[in-house]
Amino acid sequence: MSSLSNLLLPPVLFFALGFLARLIKSDLRFPPDLASLLSIYLLVAIGLHGGFELGTAELGTALASVLWALGLGIVLPLLGFGLLMATRRVDGLNAAAIAAHYGSVSAGTFLTAIAYLGNLGLDYERYPLIMLAVMESPAIVIGLVLATWMRRRATGGRPAPGSEPDVRFSELVHEAFTNGSVVLLIGAMAIGAVASPKAVTSLDPFVSGIFMGMLCLFLLDMGMEAGRRFGDFRRVGVVLGAFGLLMPLIGGTIGVAVGHYGLGFGVGGTTLVAVLGASASYIAVPPAMRLAVPEANPSFYLTLALGVTFPFNVVVGIPLYHHLAELVVAAA
Repeated sequence: MSSLSNLLLPPVLFFALGFLARLIKSDLRFPPDLASLLSIYLLVAIGLHGGFELGTAELGTALASVLWALGLGIVLPLLGFGLLMATRRVDGLNAAAIAAHYGSVSAGTFLTAIAYLGNLGLDYERYPLIMLAVMESPAIVIGLVLATWMRRRATGGRPAPGSEPDVRFSELVHEAFTNGSVVLLIGAMAIGAVASPKAVTSLDPFVSGIFMGMLCLFLLDMGMEAGRRFGDFRRVGVVLGAFGLLMPLIGGTIGVAVGHYGLGFGVGGTTLVAVLGASASYIAVPPAMRLAVPEANPSFYLTLALGVTFPFNVVVGIPLYHHLAELVVAAA
């Protein structure tokens, strides 16, 4: 699979179409209710698919993979948020939304990495597939916690006389976990994990058959939204562009360490964990952030995830993470 064919994926092209439609001032529009329906579908389908994989996995290694995925999903967005805030060019709500994307994962990048390993004839462990689904939820939760914290600060975080001295962290976590996007994703994953094999087969047309088409429509809508607000992105474009190249290198390096030293995977599995750490979500997190953090600018997080980090990973990142995995495994 060539780098060019990797970039010419239909969802990416539909995002570009929506972006172009807005730049040329087309009258193309989506009904608001349709955009929300697409978001709900994607969250449910991703959760069900991850639950199916979790329900058939070997318990010990699966549990270790889940724990490491949770760790990556917590550490990476916090790291990304800190880097963005240190630039002093991005406000707290946008930093929280962007950070959630970089603590999460890109299914397109992951599938490209599997194709890359297949072309090389390399075997790989299947547990990164579970990690792919698990890493969506903690990153969204951390992003929502950070966004809620930023909102509270912006509305005068100091309490009135006689009130509690500060907002409790438990309140922020409760708000994040009860958010509709997180409830859908985690709930669908639980349903997929306990469903019978026959039920899983009957849902395949819903989970897999129409998934790519719905993703194309969602990214068409998000491309229009990103195009509408692209002028905002250009004001901090250089800083965000640098972040979109630096963050995957940091996440990929951490992923190599987790894959080999934490989970004991070989070159193939370690490469896939590195890709999980390096990628930025453009499927599950954008609808979650759009529903829960509407103040954040989609042209920031979508242009970064799809316009900077995704092509970088496809062209440069995946071979680089594979080479680093080879070096680490050979040195062990």
